[in-house]
Amino acid sequence: MTAFRTETDLLGPRQVPADALHGIHTERAVENFPLSGRPVHPALVQAYGAVKLACARANHELGCGDDRIFEAIERACAEMIRGDLTEAVIVDALQGGAGTSTNMNVNEVLANRALQFMGEQPGAYRVISPLDDINRHQSTNDTFPTALRVAAMQALRPLETEIILLQEAFQDRERALDHVVKVGRTQFQDAVLVTMGREMGAYAEAVARDRWRIHKCVERLRVVNLGGTAVGTGLGAPRQFIFRVVDHLREITGLSLARGENLMDATQNADAFVEVGGMLAACAATLMKIATDLRFLSSGPEAGIGEIRLPPRQTGSSLMPGKVNPVIPEAVTQASLVVIANNGALTHACGLGSLELNPFLPLVADLLLANITLLQGACGILNRFCVAGLEADEARCRRQVDTASATVTALVEEIGYDAAEALAAEARGTGMSIRMLAIERGLLSEERFDRLTSPESVTKLGWATPPVEPEATP
Repeated sequence: MTAFRTETDLLGPRQVPADALHGIHTERAVENFPLSGRPVHPALVQAYGAVKLACARANHELGCGDDRIFEAIERACAEMIRGDLTEAVIVDALQGGAGTSTNMNVNEVLANRALQFMGEQPGAYRVISPLDDINRHQSTNDTFPTALRVAAMQALRPLETEIILLQEAFQDRERALDHVVKVGRTQFQDAVLVTMGREMGAYAEAVARDRWRIHKCVERLRVVNLGGTAVGTGLGAPRQFIFRVVDHLREITGLSLARGENLMDATQNADAFVEVGGMLAACAATLMKIATDLRFLSSGPEAGIGEIRLPPRQTGSSLMPGKVNPVIPEAVTQASLVVIANNGALTHACGLGSLELNPFLPLVADLLLANITLLQGACGILNRFCVAGLEADEARCRRQVDTASATVTALVEEIGYDAAEALAAEARGTGMSIRMLAIERGLLSEERFDRLTSPESVTKLGWATPPVEPEATP
């Protein structure tokens, strides 16, 4: 049978499992908020450990509490930073109270873990209190948004790494496939000739812009309101604590954090999260566009476009033998759609802040960190399981170049627009290839046709024109 301990708060007593690291405030939150069915993001919990450690060190410098208690709290915070205490933070990701349930769950876990280090039983709050010791000189209203900013900044690092690797994968495909001439398309219709290398290079450029955006997200998040307590005035905290605590957090995390010059602004306004969310949504849009293209270009393969071959990852059908689906681009598209949808809710939540506080930061935290995690995974699988092994069906690309009406645009410079248009019409009517007709009609030699449709010709930046001679001065 489970043993219990009794804890008491403003609303009265309540039983808590005797060996649980959480306490009465967490028990009430679990009962009150059965919403998403998942706890707060692990990155937020770990970041909260760093925030609490910074506060503990600042308080210790000011002579608050004895050394033994500080050392126990410091050990508990270190465990939370490492992720060892993540499973003890059990409140739902969505909660009322602007994150108070998360803050109190963290306070209780750290207090009880520190008590264990001192040889005490969980719940012995006369020795170490979740509020008087762990939460000293703090409020949910400054610790929660600070922890969120720290968590997001830390999570952006591996996302940026995955984006860099994806960019490099496309650059590798650009070099490897630069010799492959293919039909370029606009509005799903044949347009002009391009090379597959240039196509891959365009994807690399788009991903490079996302790399820059993600890098810049850190600048938008680095200003924190820690020390501002309830509404940004620092009520209830010593001035020296306010001056020192962010310095400690910067040292602990290695992040370029700065205390907000206007802590009331930093407490009540969440527009930085909207800006970062928009940059993440832009990355999702890039991935979705690329994934859609890869599905289209690999379609068929026999009865579709079939210009590229994606690495086969799994059997595609329980009914149709031999079918292999583009599952990685499909999964990336789904992740991108979720990120874009999440960003809509995040933007609304940030706009619904009221007066001196935004009570919907738990939702902002859940969506922002989920989006970073989703994009990191999407970039990773797109790179490793798709782009890195992408190949061209060169023979198919060559056949399409020879037969597609888009090829005649490459001949206009040589044979003129009217002849090129007539050639395209005849090819459609007879089913003969553009190449064969052009040669048979004596419009071009075989060598000249191949030169005009070569990788160098179809990718050159226009054709050279003779310089205009200045008019002679009379």
